[in-house]
Amino acid sequence: QIQLVESGGGSVQSGESLRLSCAASGLISSMYCMGWFRQAPGKEREHVATIDIDGHTTYADSVKGRFTVAQDSDRHTLYLQMRTLKPDDTAMYYCASDTPRCTVVLKRGFFAYTGQGTQVTVSS
Repeated sequence: QIQLVESGGGSVQSGESLRLSCAASGLISSMYCMGWFRQAPGKEREHVATIDIDGHTTYADSVKGRFTVAQDSDRHTLYLQMRTLKPDDTAMYYCASDTPRCTVVLKRGFFAYTGQGTQVTVSS
């Protein structure tokens, strides 16, 4: 069983920063891929960033250069540092994990385990 609990969301102005955290528990050692995705009202779920157990990262084009995904050495905490936030970044952000490599998860289009989400609202 994997439990993922997000925190750190909030309301900010355009251009400001936020750091999201995800506390992971359970059989994390079996999770090769961890990451973040987001979903805004009326929009499809969107991959934001992923990180493999070996540290390889991927980012959506819309966040490249602004967001950074990282994990603690024991992989029990996942972070998403978000800089230069824009109103288009407004969404519910979810932490997620799965056993295959992230390339497989992204191709498949969904994670096996997700948290409850944390809301990020960016106003102009």
